[in-house]
Amino acid sequence: MPLSHRTSRILDKGQLRVLKLKAIDPNMDFGSDGNLRTLTQQIERLQTTLNDYNTELAKIDAMKLQIDDMEKQLGDLLDQMLSSVRVKYGNDSREYEMAGGTRKSDRIRRSSEGRAKNNVRKLIKTPVSSK
Repeated sequence: MPLSHRTSRILDKGQLRVLKLKAIDPNMDFGSDGNLRTLTQQIERLQTTLNDYNTELAKIDAMKLQIDDMEKQLGDLLDQMLSSVRVKYGNDSREYEMAGGTRKSDRIRRSSEGRAKNNVRKLIKTPVSSK
């Protein structure tokens, strides 16, 4: 899932405010950095930084997709290697276990009695509908 790009409500508000203030007086100045030029510069800096941020997010998303693909390829290769060891040495060999597999003789299998008991328990728990 890609990261969501960021927007700025305050930036939108600032851009709209500048347009409205310019409509009143294009040279509005209240002294002490309270003028349209300073306001416009801050808006442009925020817009530039926000654009840079969103560009970096896009790059990170692309890298994430690349990593996901590489992980899938590596996982497939690992499975192939384990399968090759199983074919060459058998699935009950020490080599297969050393490669990361579980030896056939070490697998714990549920007995058929255990499965039958579980099925009976499920049937008992199921309510019987009455007519």
